[in-house]
Amino acid sequence: MADEETPSLRKRFRIAAFSAAEEAPIPAAEVPVGKPALAFQQAVVPPRTSASKTETPKEEKGLLRRGRSKRRSEEEATEEVEDSASETEDENSETDAGDGTHRRIRKRRRATDVNADEVSTDDPNTVVRVRTPREKTSARGSTRLDAKRQRRKDGRDAGRRRAPVLTEAEFLARRESVERVMVVRQNQDRIQIAVLEDNILVEHYVSRGQSASLIGNVYLGRVQNVLPSMEAAFIDIGRGRNGVLYAGEVNWDAAGLDGQPKRIELALKSNDPVLVQVTKDPVGQKGARLTSQISLPGRYLVYVPDGSVTGISRKLPDTERTRLKRILRNIVPEGAGVIVRTAAEGATEEQLQRDVARLQAQWENIQSKVQGGTPASLLYSEPDLAIRVVRDIFNEDFKKLIVEGSEAWDTIEEYVKYVAPDLAERLEKWSGEGDVFGANRIDEQIAKALDRKVYLPSGGSLVIDRTEAMTVVDVNTGKFIGQGGNLEETVTKNNMEAAEEIVRQLRLRDIGGIIVIDFIDMVLETNRDMVLRRLVECLGRDRTKHQVAEVSTLGLVQMTRKRISSGLLETFSEACEHCNGRGVKVFSEPVDHKHSDRRGKRESTEATEVETV
Repeated sequence: MADEETPSLRKRFRIAAFSAAEEAPIPAAEVPVGKPALAFQQAVVPPRTSASKTETPKEEKGLLRRGRSKRRSEEEATEEVEDSASETEDENSETDAGDGTHRRIRKRRRATDVNADEVSTDDPNTVVRVRTPREKTSARGSTRLDAKRQRRKDGRDAGRRRAPVLTEAEFLARRESVERVMVVRQNQDRIQIAVLEDNILVEHYVSRGQSASLIGNVYLGRVQNVLPSMEAAFIDIGRGRNGVLYAGEVNWDAAGLDGQPKRIELALKSNDPVLVQVTKDPVGQKGARLTSQISLPGRYLVYVPDGSVTGISRKLPDTERTRLKRILRNIVPEGAGVIVRTAAEGATEEQLQRDVARLQAQWENIQSKVQGGTPASLLYSEPDLAIRVVRDIFNEDFKKLIVEGSEAWDTIEEYVKYVAPDLAERLEKWSGEGDVFGANRIDEQIAKALDRKVYLPSGGSLVIDRTEAMTVVDVNTGKFIGQGGNLEETVTKNNMEAAEEIVRQLRLRDIGGIIVIDFIDMVLETNRDMVLRRLVECLGRDRTKHQVAEVSTLGLVQMTRKRISSGLLETFSEACEHCNGRGVKVFSEPVDHKHSDRRGKRESTEATEVETV
């Protein structure tokens, strides 16, 4: 009988161990604590009454902890013990009923295993705990806006929110470091503009009459459809292909949401008229990029009708920024904002006031057309390429502006005399023999810029490859072997020269998006910092928006740059009709490579010559 009762005693001890962990202490018999095996066999658990609640002795608590920790290590065994405990309770309930005593057993179940009928009909002394799963709350508002705010916060934390303000000495040194010349050539309806720095081509712009850029144009569009999952809306602007308006470019102040979440499906509905401006031309299968935050550029500043913030270019010295801030307090109208450009350096209060008045009149004209206009119509168009480039780039930093073409000369001369009469003396009409681009060797430099490989003056080279996601630049030493010193010094000199040429190629080819630069590995940290600093200094001459990230663990320099045109390669090329721009021809059968045949012929020829000798 003892052998048959031993298993039931063990089961009863397990029940007591799990009940003691979650219930009030259970009275236990005084059992001498010896070896764990002996105490385990001699343990007797008396029935528990509802009226009596006494504390458990310390020796019994220690024994229960040992049994509980042993059971925690095996989760599957625990579930089996609980099941067997419930069966034992059912079997012993009849025998305990005669004494008027009973036990309460706690069972934990998962929320997925709970049945409402089963819980309601279960034993009244069984406590069931159901853990409800946590509900996933959806993001309130636009995730694009949240991401933009997070990027700003990360930039502030990393100290990269703003570029450092230049001192006056640095500003003057940067201005006088190179000699800048702008050259304009008109050939029928095509206009090409080149920017030279020390007779080296650094920027190139081209425009045709029938394929003028849409950037800056203001349209009264019609909402075609809104995609909440993409946080974007497609707008018909009357140009055939619909433009795309993302949630981050919506003018939420004009949307009138009145405290509702900033979601694009709440701000825009199908067939609604919306005032938009083009920020990026259509490229490939992508439509034009749009924004509803209108801004009108002028000679000295950019007028933002619905803005309330005044900004000043950080490329200006600190003393000039202070002077301009004092002037802007008197000329900026209420309810509007302005962004002062670099060209405003040295401008008088009268010139700035005249620029603000002209842009304010343009905005009033646009608003009058909105009232009686029909959707999908043009309200304001930017001037042609020559005027835009002269307005945005030509300033006191340029030594002269050479123009070839009577029509282009009349347009540029009239505009410069109106907005910047102090620069009119720097205009020069081309009267020499031949082409102005040929005289300045611009065509030759454009042809070299279209190659995949760029050679450095010292003998090194750059290899520029463009992919769907990014542009990769590889730096090689090539024929450059250095002049004395060690390998580290030779590599550093090559990287320093490559940093300057990379910036020139980015500006000339107008490469945008993600750019990854693979410099030659340098051992010393000071040399790596010196090369990165040279790259950032050269990018200071680039007028487009750019950002240089930290060097990756693989030694790669990562940066981003905003693209302002279709690009040099796209302007002078078209996709191959055979390979569709892939660069290889694909066949259905394996092919014999021609270079292997040439190698075999060369080896056979050399063998024949040896036999003849």
